[in-house]
Amino acid sequence: QVQLVESGGGLVQPGGSLRLSCAASGSIFRVSVMGWYRQAPGKERELVATIASGGSTNYADSVKGRFTISRDNAKNTMYLQMSSLKPEDTAVYYCKAESIFFSYWGQGTQVTVSS
Repeated sequence: QVQLVESGGGLVQPGGSLRLSCAASGSIFRVSVMGWYRQAPGKERELVATIASGGSTNYADSVKGRFTISRDNAKNTMYLQMSSLKPEDTAVYYCKAESIFFSYWGQGTQVTVSS
């Protein structure tokens, strides 16, 4: 049974920072492309960033220069360091593990950027 558990969400003021974590159980982590996605109220889920098993990264234009994705294969954990947060970053953030054989989602963690 594969589980992805996100943590680190919360309420932060505009311009602030948060770090999200995604802990993966099972043996899939090291062979997975890991990703962060988000879904704001009334909007479709969208890609935030992905990181391959070898460390190559990809970011949505809206977060480039502000967010950093990373992974620790020894800890089966992925991170998203978010800085210079804006109200439009408010959403539920989900982590995803995928390969050509599988795709798993976490349950999501709420990030609210508001003064």
